[in-house]
Amino acid sequence: MPELPEVETVRRGLARLIVGRTVRSAKEFDSPKSFPNAPADVTQFLVGAKVIQVRRRAKVLLIELSSKYTLVIHLKMTGQLVWVDRDPQTKSSGTASRLTSLEHASGSDRAADVPDNLSEAPDRFGAGHPNDSLIGELPDRSTRVMIEFTDDSKLFFNDQRKFGWMRLMPTAEVVNLDFFKKVGPEPLEDVFTADQFVSRIRHRNGTTVKAAILDQTVLAGVGNIYADESLWGAKIHPATRVKDVSDKQLAKLLKEIKYVMNLAIEKGGSTNKNYVNAEGKRGSYMDFARVFRREGQECPRHPGVLIEKIRVAGRGTHICPACQVE
Repeated sequence: MPELPEVETVRRGLARLIVGRTVRSAKEFDSPKSFPNAPADVTQFLVGAKVIQVRRRAKVLLIELSSKYTLVIHLKMTGQLVWVDRDPQTKSSGTASRLTSLEHASGSDRAADVPDNLSEAPDRFGAGHPNDSLIGELPDRSTRVMIEFTDDSKLFFNDQRKFGWMRLMPTAEVVNLDFFKKVGPEPLEDVFTADQFVSRIRHRNGTTVKAAILDQTVLAGVGNIYADESLWGAKIHPATRVKDVSDKQLAKLLKEIKYVMNLAIEKGGSTNKNYVNAEGKRGSYMDFARVFRREGQECPRHPGVLIEKIRVAGRGTHICPACQVE
């Protein structure tokens, strides 16, 4: 499942690329669970609406519309969002590509449909589950929804396993979804302090510290990769009970969570296969991971000590036996 940094990468890319665009049509590809919306609502509140904002809460994306409705999107395990500019086959790369796009648009009334801040958009942006659909021709067999904008660009929602969904609902009602009522604070918000983190995680004193930070009601968006990376950074064994971790160590853990997530966002997430971000770059965080998927390799802090893979909280877990002692 895409983790918070991957979803934040999607959000930032879409915020740059689709805000200001107007929806012309929406097509669901024989997958009603992926797009559980009444046709009348789609016609009234999605088609003809302008995208005014793209937000994120935990691992959920929120595309807010001028109709005062929001597309709530959960990528789940294999979801992707891929934006494709109008007629990318006719474009070349770099500056020439952008000039061709502008020249093509200037001769038609489509030019008015392209906001000024989007005039230098790339030909394609894709993020989410790493497979060839991110870079291949679309729609393909994994495409569940296609949204077309009035400038002929398109947004594809692909999902191999059909667990993800794209739900249209009144913006004012989004906060009432069960998920949003239960999910914990955003770890990357400046207002979320170490004292607040310690207070929340102490409610899980009897569980392992890894299970506690994976609990979305304690903290929003921490998944397996960043749990392992953060616990290594804080020198805490993942199987240690929360009650046995000092407040000082927990404060250090939150600092590490913020660090690794911000680094992952900077590097474009942990996806490093067939990933294309808003600048045309691939995700590269895994090149900087210290322990995750590094079993059998030396610990960056302890040369000669090899990273081990164990099982904690039902998940594959990576540790340094010298740094992280239970």
